[in-house]
Amino acid sequence: MARALNLKQALHAWMDLAMHRSLRGWAHHARTSGLSMPHFSILMQLQHRGHCGISDISERFEISAAAASQHVEKLVQAGLVERTEALEDRRVRNIQLTPKGRSLIDKGMSERHAWMNGLADSIDQKDREKICDALAVLTEAARRLERS
Repeated sequence: MARALNLKQALHAWMDLAMHRSLRGWAHHARTSGLSMPHFSILMQLQHRGHCGISDISERFEISAAAASQHVEKLVQAGLVERTEALEDRRVRNIQLTPKGRSLIDKGMSERHAWMNGLADSIDQKDREKICDALAVLTEAARRLERS
């Protein structure tokens, strides 16, 4: 029982630190890009999913369809996303990243990865191997949970 509690505490401590650093980095990247966090979050969803509709954005972020449309319109005006007709129903509009939007997200990912690379470089080789093994176990466990 004590080992399980220690694992949970260790995971909580790592997650708190990593999420704080990650969110702080994303917020800074969004601000310097002239975007709000909701706008940046929509771009991230599109990066992850490829494309989606207004209703998907509305549901994902728990906002009204009108609010989702306003956010998307700002992103369209900035040239970061585009609306296209859905092949299965011409009345439906899919929203997807433009090359400019993809570039903005890629830049943010590169900055985030730079921090992680610096962290990895600061760990000695013996500990790196242990961490790699532990992260492989953790990643597989997380994937199993996602599938269930």
